[in-house]
Formats: sequence, structure tokens, C-alpha cells
Amino acid sequence: MNKSEHPIILFDGECQFCDHTANFIIKYDKRAYFRFASLQSSAGQKLLKKFGLPTDDFSSFVYVNKESYYTKSTAALLVSKGLGKQFRILYYLIIIPRPLRDILYQFIAKNRYKWFGKKEECTIPSPEIRKRFLK
Repeated sequence: MNKSEHPIILFDGECQFCDHTANFIIKYDKRAYFRFASLQSSAGQKLLKKFGLPTDDFSSFVYVNKESYYTKSTAALLVSKGLGKQFRILYYLIIIPRPLRDILYQFIAKNRYKWFGKKEECTIPSPEIRKRFLK
């Protein structure tokens, strides 16, 4: 699989919760299937512009797969589908209508800084993990 065939996860690079979520995905993504970029990075900004998404709203993470993108709860469920067997079952929550799923997502997104804080400094991943991040 070449780099362009890997789904890309765009996340808020200043959010502690988002950082922990990205690290969780990396830990359980045994196939190194996903690629990552912060929403604030030049690669993240470029993808946001490509899809006509706001470049200054970091309240959602974005799942990009080739020429399609997904946000909020749908993005989270697609990530769970791409992880190991123990997480794939979560994808079945997709049967819940998106507006209902997104209520919980938006509640967490609205409070994430208050509950988990903002990062003071960037996490420096190992060289092996760094290869999975877009610049």
C-alpha cells in the first residue's frame, strides 16, 4: 500500500485528549494503516482547504480516505473499523443516526480543553512513528 492509499487522521495538535487519542490509535494500529497530521500543520491545512473545510476550527478530527472525508462521530467510527478486532465492533454504532451520535461527540469536543487541557509542548514521536505523520 503506497502512502496515498493510507487513510489520514487530522487531529487538534494542541489538545491533550486528541494527542492521547492519536497515541491510542498508533498503539493499536498494528498494521501501521493510518497516517496522521495535526489540523494546524501545513499538511492538515492543505487537506482542510482541499475539502472546503474551515481552517480555523479545530473542534473535530477528520478522517480522510482518498478523495473523501468524514468528521466527528463518523470519523471516530471509521477509525475503530480500521483498528484491531476488539475495536471493530464499535463500528456497528454507525446504525445510530449521525445527528444523535454527533451530540455526544460535540459535548466532548466542547469540553476537551477544560477536562484534559492544552499541550504546552509537542510530543516527539520515535523515528518509526514519525514516518506516519505528514508534514
